[in-house]
Amino acid sequence: MPATTRSGRVRAARLTDLSAVGELSRLAHPSIEAPAGAANDGRSRGEEAQRPIRSLGLPVTASHVSVFSLFRMPLGAFQPNDQMYVYDEGGRLSGLARVERDAVRDEWTIVELDAIDQGSAGDIRFRLVQHLMRDGSRRGAQRFHVACADTGGNVELFMQAGFARYGEEVIFFRDPRHRLPTLRGIDAEALRIRPASPTDSVDLARLYKRVTPAPVARVEGYRLPDWEHLPGRSSVPRTSLTPLLRFADVEAHVQEAVDGDGLVALLQVGVAKEQHPHYMRLLALPEHDTSTLIRYGLGLIGKRSGAHSRSANSAHQHGVMACVRTYESPIDHRLEEQDMEAIATVSLLVKEALVRVAEPSLVPAV
Repeated sequence: MPATTRSGRVRAARLTDLSAVGELSRLAHPSIEAPAGAANDGRSRGEEAQRPIRSLGLPVTASHVSVFSLFRMPLGAFQPNDQMYVYDEGGRLSGLARVERDAVRDEWTIVELDAIDQGSAGDIRFRLVQHLMRDGSRRGAQRFHVACADTGGNVELFMQAGFARYGEEVIFFRDPRHRLPTLRGIDAEALRIRPASPTDSVDLARLYKRVTPAPVARVEGYRLPDWEHLPGRSSVPRTSLTPLLRFADVEAHVQEAVDGDGLVALLQVGVAKEQHPHYMRLLALPEHDTSTLIRYGLGLIGKRSGAHSRSANSAHQHGVMACVRTYESPIDHRLEEQDMEAIATVSLLVKEALVRVAEPSLVPAV
């Protein structure tokens, strides 16, 4: 990244910045729902779209749900250990970075990185990333994660900051106009589907390692305690939509093998509490048919959200989202069979803040 002569500085956001931060985030993610040419503070949508804007570009179009509404910041969801930084240039905020911290695993996830400026918006974002990584290292962060669209120089910016791309995910969306199925006719017991428990940790770890390439498993670094606390946590297994689960009631279910030897699939669902889509995540052996498990997950979301009740308000239903990594086929085909549409592909990047060393072990004496 070339040297800069900009006079601005990166600092922690203050409570008095919230109004400006909300406006900055809105400008960085211009809505396409408004009629073309509609005025906005004296500017048309077309003029606004031509401004030098940079964001993570998480490709959830406004026809489904805007990126800002997807990752919006109700005060109840912004936890005390989370971080927010702004780029302040003479009292004018031109950049925003928001980080969600996993206090259990000491990992930081960048969920918003915006800049809107008449000069180099990319330079502002690079300075924000550099600042948050320095601050994270001082606070004991072990890893920095980010998911972004491969547009607008996103991937190049993070790789210049020392991040490594380790995977891709396809984001699926099920339109709320498609009625959620019911659980009627699905015998969970006969299908060996049950809620996950802490005693499943060893089998879940084995399932994950059988599905996930070894380099990816090393990067994510899940441990047995992570799987033991799976029913009550939302950060494992990680996806590009993990931040969405802060606004959801999360539960996990497993499907046992026919012969009772281990697990063949994991189902994680998040029933939205805010104005967001519901969430579904599957992990399954390649040879296992997940069709019934997906129907069960959609039916579970319908039951928990009250979508089938007579008093259900369709305006409160915002569809279902799911993420599938490129090596997890054929789950993507099974989702398409349930009216889910692939809307985009995002890149997953990570930066290690600690130096990895080999674990001590005993070796034969010579």
